[in-house]
Amino acid sequence: MLELRHIKKSYDNVTILEDINLKIQDGEIVSILGPSGCGKTTLLNLVLGLTPADQGQILFDGKDITKVPMEERGFNIVFQDYALFPNLNVYKNITYGLRNKPDISTKEEVDEFIELLGLKEHLNKKIDQLSGGQKQRVALARTMVMKPKILLLDEPLSALDGVIKESIKEKIKEIARDFHLTTIIVTHDPEEALTLSDKVLIVNQGHISQYGAPEEIITAPSNNFVKEFILNQLEIKRNNIFALFHQDLTRNAQVV
Repeated sequence: MLELRHIKKSYDNVTILEDINLKIQDGEIVSILGPSGCGKTTLLNLVLGLTPADQGQILFDGKDITKVPMEERGFNIVFQDYALFPNLNVYKNITYGLRNKPDISTKEEVDEFIELLGLKEHLNKKIDQLSGGQKQRVALARTMVMKPKILLLDEPLSALDGVIKESIKEKIKEIARDFHLTTIIVTHDPEEALTLSDKVLIVNQGHISQYGAPEEIITAPSNNFVKEFILNQLEIKRNNIFALFHQDLTRNAQVV
């Protein structure tokens, strides 16, 4: 279990996170949701160990890891821009981390991750030959071969659309389920958070507004911010989809 106790973080005397208390059970998928600037990415970086907390404790399986360096925590992150190496082919990107830690995954295990993520036919391709969805799957495979104790994802679906987005969502769920892997996702998209996660953490102005199962967030929002944020964001998304659909209809009518 991952537990955060009374976490506080400030930058330049501006408080970003205040009194964050959180428990995430083994194998859960948890999405961190909230408006821009609310502290979502800072919270992810605190868990990863990329940035230190000013106050409070971070515990993993009962051990205090607050001051444990990032490289010793055994967590791993997939960044929004994938952070792949353009000079290496897909297979070398996937196995890059194993160069220094070859005993973490066997070749058979690497092949299993490649098969799971549907990358077998792309192994000799360069990164610039891949679609956005394929790059995301390579980034996931590269992380999985390192067998992280916790998988952290920063806006993993923001650059994807439609069927590809749904496919990656299903792969994330499958990985978390099959490997009993605790997964924490930062997103700005309520629909993504509500359909992908076991639990949703809603952050507003550095505080936790609500933490619960998706059905709790929808049916029993804890305050007006949660209610309005979820409804407004979903309405914006619906309007954007309708606008795109209308543009397609107009374009097709002009062609005819």
